[in-house]
Amino acid sequence: MLEVKNLHAYYGKSHVLHGVDLQVKKGEIVSLLGRNGVGRSTTAKAIMGLVDATGSVKFNNKEMIGRKTYEIALQGIGYVPENRDIFPTLTVEQNLILGLKAKSTGQWSFEDMYKMFPRLKERQHTQAGVLSGGEQQMLTLCRTLMGDPQLIIIDEPTEGLAPKIVELVAQYLQELKRRGLAVVLIEQKLAIALEISNRVYVMGHGNIVFEGTAADLKQNAQIRKEWLEV
Repeated sequence: MLEVKNLHAYYGKSHVLHGVDLQVKKGEIVSLLGRNGVGRSTTAKAIMGLVDATGSVKFNNKEMIGRKTYEIALQGIGYVPENRDIFPTLTVEQNLILGLKAKSTGQWSFEDMYKMFPRLKERQHTQAGVLSGGEQQMLTLCRTLMGDPQLIIIDEPTEGLAPKIVELVAQYLQELKRRGLAVVLIEQKLAIALEISNRVYVMGHGNIVFEGTAADLKQNAQIRKEWLEV
């Protein structure tokens, strides 16, 4: 479904990604792991056309490099950014409405969102700007799903959240897996990533340094020590 080859990305003159290769199959959850600053979020932004990039990003055999971000989203790639990017003066329900596409299969409904996160139903008429950090994360996850993506890229969904909210997000990710949605998960919490992922990639210095199953990574103490553990 997603095939990234020799991806290079830049912030001005700063060369951040140095030939990233990765693949995601239909219905597969793939985690992109690594310490802060190694290029994980930049990889997501490069796929979405948010930074200058060269190489190849093919989605359903169509080249995405050179397309505008909204064009990439319309092809069926959803993106949950690390900073959430909710619309603070709009209500929860209005934020969800903004996620809708003109042409949608209707796979995800308001009822689905409120069932996964009942707190959002309680707050549906509340301005998003007054929500807690955990509630805002729930909202941006759900707003992306309302666009009916075939693949969703989720950047650090549990960052800074209370343990109870982290558990809710983990359940959300399991629901995506159950429904067969392809996911690229960028996550610091190794336990969550290894629990739900079909495969994992580990990044270091702007490139992929390991690819394998969750079980492969669990057995590779050297890779974990060199590239993941603090």
